[in-house]
Amino acid sequence: MKILIADDDPQMVRALRITLTATGHQVIAVPDGKHAIAAAIEEHPDLYLLDLGMPELDGLDVIHAVRGWSSAPILVISGRTGSADKVEALDAGADDYVTKPFSVDELLARMRAVTRRGGQEDPEPVVRLGDITVDLASRSVVDHAGGQRRQVRLTPTEWQVLDLLVRNAGKLVTRQTMLAQIWGTDHVEDTGYLRLYLSQLRKKLEAEPSAPRHLLTEPGMGYRLVLDEAGQPGPEPGST
Repeated sequence: MKILIADDDPQMVRALRITLTATGHQVIAVPDGKHAIAAAIEEHPDLYLLDLGMPELDGLDVIHAVRGWSSAPILVISGRTGSADKVEALDAGADDYVTKPFSVDELLARMRAVTRRGGQEDPEPVVRLGDITVDLASRSVVDHAGGQRRQVRLTPTEWQVLDLLVRNAGKLVTRQTMLAQIWGTDHVEDTGYLRLYLSQLRKKLEAEPSAPRHLLTEPGMGYRLVLDEAGQPGPEPGST
């Protein structure tokens, strides 16, 4: 299993690296939140071990960023023992919280527990946007307008943008998260990319691109995909 450790305590990182490597895991270690997000995007770890009090960006910032696109288990390991800190981390998207100091056996048990809970992957989403059906498993977009069935062609980058929004349907996906996930951390300020690709997607997927109902802009923050009803397609339009 590939594990990302983000902690600014070099002794803690060294101990965890020795323990986890000895048990057959691949370990990636970083000293702060900024590098944690970059490593998450580059390496796609199977499990995160995050400290909360890190420089650059703290553990909560990392959790928020990662949860914008990844469902991998996140286990917080922190010296903060207050219940408010635990609640805040769990509400942000962490799967469990271990306070320092802890025993190796406890940590390994917590790791096994969170990976078991995350072991069953959800099926790839199929969603309805008006007359459009998006199926991520088959990477297909079909337009059923007028009772016809027409395949909508998307570029690879348009697919990446749409995939990220579909997997977070109903939620705000920040511009920084989208740019970092699709183009890399060096492009987190290049918001022109997003405006261009969202405009192209609206032309292909919205009935009225100038007044979108599904691909919405949250000014100054990011984008949100709004689904029809529960978001699941019923019978195809025009079918009986």
